[in-house]
Amino acid sequence: MLAPRYRLRSLPLIVLFIILIPISGWSQRIFATLFAGASNYSGDLQEKRFTFQQAHPAGGLGLMFEVTDKIFIQGEFKFGKISAADKYSKNYKRNLSFYSHLYEFSLRGEYAILNPYDHKISPCIFAGIALFDFAPYADDAQGTPVLLPEKSTEGQGFIEGRNPYKLRQFSIPFGGGLQWTISHNSRLGVYLGFRKTFTDYIDDVSTTYVDELQLSQAKGASAAQIAYRGDEIPNGAPYPPAGTQRGNPKSLDWYYFTGISYRVRLFAKGKRKYDISDDGRYHGRKGRVGCPRVF
Repeated sequence: MLAPRYRLRSLPLIVLFIILIPISGWSQRIFATLFAGASNYSGDLQEKRFTFQQAHPAGGLGLMFEVTDKIFIQGEFKFGKISAADKYSKNYKRNLSFYSHLYEFSLRGEYAILNPYDHKISPCIFAGIALFDFAPYADDAQGTPVLLPEKSTEGQGFIEGRNPYKLRQFSIPFGGGLQWTISHNSRLGVYLGFRKTFTDYIDDVSTTYVDELQLSQAKGASAAQIAYRGDEIPNGAPYPPAGTQRGNPKSLDWYYFTGISYRVRLFAKGKRKYDISDDGRYHGRKGRVGCPRVF
């Protein structure tokens, strides 16, 4: 399995712990979080905004600070893989494909619509900012992995107005889910989180084909071979003329995570007055005794 050339360094994790460092009475408001689910993408090679087709396993870990009963701040590191291929779409004659490892550090705010201490189940929404790393590859006709940015498949770096794209970018995560209060110190949730990006090159496809000879002279014959793959399928067409549409620059790429998040309180010291008591009955914040309300 190939690792990307660019990974998130240790700095974001250090920032995470500084932001959420346990200080005096705040320590009991901190949860450790674990995520397990799937990662996927939407773009020129997979036009559906959400689908499980071509999804890959994903994971994550982080820390969450409980500002109030219903408001949380979370720093999280997620990792996964994304990929797509034209053979699964209406553009099968183009025959392009890509795959990339994905690493993300995010800082998000989350709001529980119902108080988790009064309801076993509560809908929640979140939004924030994220920094992510990606590196699109494709296997050539011989099965050899090729790092696509190095091939300047759309003339990046030698065609005027087409600059090389960065493999570390910002995105805006947002989404929602349902969380289940298992106990005062642990919660389980199902979440769907979209990421709006500011690049159209997660899949290395965006604008138009460049001249085949010009691309070969600038980056080698292998660059032209990987920039257009339609001639590799039966009855495929030859390399298109320069300026032929290759992608849709008006629609930027997205990626998303969906899965289960488990949260457990750190530095827990006993029970609060509104926790579940030893007799199994629920004590609400206002001193109520009884079963928790169910949404």
